Amino acid sequence: MTEARLHDASTIAIEVHGRGPTVLLPVNPQPVEGPQAEEMRRWGADPALGRSLIDGLSDAFRVVAFDYEGHLLQVPKPDTLTPANVASDLLAVADAAGADRFAYYGYSWLALAGLQLAVRTDRLAALVMGGFPPIDGPYAQMLRVTTATHAMASSASAPSTAPTPQPSAEPPDEPAGEPDWSQVEVSLTEAQTRQFVTLYQALQGFDDVAAHVQIRCPRLCFVGSADEIDYDERWGGVHVSMAGPVIRRRAELEALGWQVRVLEGLDHTQAMQAAQVVPILRPWLINQLGG
Repeated sequence: MTEARLHDASTIAIEVHGRGPTVLLPVNPQPVEGPQAEEMRRWGADPALGRSLIDGLSDAFRVVAFDYEGHLLQVPKPDTLTPANVASDLLAVADAAGADRFAYYGYSWLALAGLQLAVRTDRLAALVMGGFPPIDGPYAQMLRVTTATHAMASSASAPSTAPTPQPSAEPPDEPAGEPDWSQVEVSLTEAQTRQFVTLYQALQGFDDVAAHVQIRCPRLCFVGSADEIDYDERWGGVHVSMAGPVIRRRAELEALGWQVRVLEGLDHTQAMQAAQVVPILRPWLINQLGG
């Protein structure tokens, strides 16, 4: 295990598994255990998702795993989580792992992070985005969601609870699938929530179509066809469509160089599971990188 020093001088632990072309995975390599793991299973989530992805790839690739989202919750960056600094953090991880060239896979907002990385470096050998559209991204909608989340977390008169920065949580009394956002309450602090407001504020002027002229590497995106999330008024009263732009503008994405996969009937949580991701990710990366 090694560490990378991030843009705010904090450090993040890195685990390296396997040999071959390097793939950066911003996932928690340690399975969640105990009551939290049982609760995740009730939601239809995999408490060992990061480990499952590592195991599915590490016989063919050198997998560099790091829990970036977990780090941000432990060491929030409320004023500095900008797209440029996120990309800088990812490059710092690659540097610490000794990887001059590498592939990157991220899901949900971590896919967005990969897109920001791709427009800022020529070191990417391949980019895979899951659960976030490469064009027509819901930046304005997510700013409303994160702003409402921050308001809830920082209000002295309101419960210090709010949903996660991306729609991937679910109340324990709901069946597997996307949550009822009128009921979801996840404890987050003012600083934890404000960092994602900072991120989405900085993305309001981002032209994700024009940015593609800066992307040189092979690229793949996938999304569940049912990846549509409705937030009630507490969380901004918006509809966030991850699937819609990918399905509606598939021909345009392919013309821009993307290979596109739509997972029929799957929502945001279902499409992120290793059983869905590895059969897509592994053969495509082998085709692009060898391994």
